[in-house]
Amino acid sequence: MHIAGATVLLTGVTGGIGGALAAGLSARGARLVLTGRRPEALQPLADRYGARTILADLADPDDVARLAEEAADADILLANAALPSSGDVLDYTPAQIDRALAVNLRAPAMLARLLAPGMVAAGRGHICFVGSLSGLAATKSSSVYNATKFGLRGFSLAFRQDLHGTGVGVSIVQPGFVREVGMFANTGSSTPGGMRTVAPEKVVAGVLRAIERDVAEINVAPPELRLLTRIASQFPGFAERVQRLAGADSTMKAIVAAQRSSR
Repeated sequence: MHIAGATVLLTGVTGGIGGALAAGLSARGARLVLTGRRPEALQPLADRYGARTILADLADPDDVARLAEEAADADILLANAALPSSGDVLDYTPAQIDRALAVNLRAPAMLARLLAPGMVAAGRGHICFVGSLSGLAATKSSSVYNATKFGLRGFSLAFRQDLHGTGVGVSIVQPGFVREVGMFANTGSSTPGGMRTVAPEKVVAGVLRAIERDVAEINVAPPELRLLTRIASQFPGFAERVQRLAGADSTMKAIVAAQRSSR
């Protein structure tokens, strides 16, 4: 799928790697449609990239449907928005769980469902989900987040098969620990076990490659973290013990405390 000249609906532009994704897509010649809940955060990005904006709350099903309708001309959906959703399940209210599931899983799946028919009719298009290595391996105090990212990966890989032969591709890009933006930048926490991080630009490069080459899955992380994640996905009991030995508990406590207000 050629990005130059394509209309790209980008969610989650005002948080995490969203700004870097907008910059990368704009540099490739995309026509951006940016969405978020706060106009004061969207407008500077719209001015910078000459983008169209659509205000929408992805936790609201009606807003998601309206967003898809107003962005029906999108050639590419880049579903990047997600809530951090850290913390033990017993500390969550049912409403907070519903909100995390809505933003992290229901909204991207529904946007894909609503936008795909137009792409299929045109015989071209791409849907790219930004997931996480948390969609491959579980970690303490991440039950809700893990659930949404495991689900997003499954949806992406299966939906890709559903659309095979239509001219519409589906990809998922799964970053590991990203520096300068997102969880560790916002909380000031160190990575578990001193794991290495990747720059936001590496994630952007993975997204661009996934879209342009129609790659099913790209994991963006140092080689050792990609290997450990694969091992953890196959041997969860072993991974649980390793995480405890690596001091993951103390790291997660700091992260959970810093992210509590974003539930």
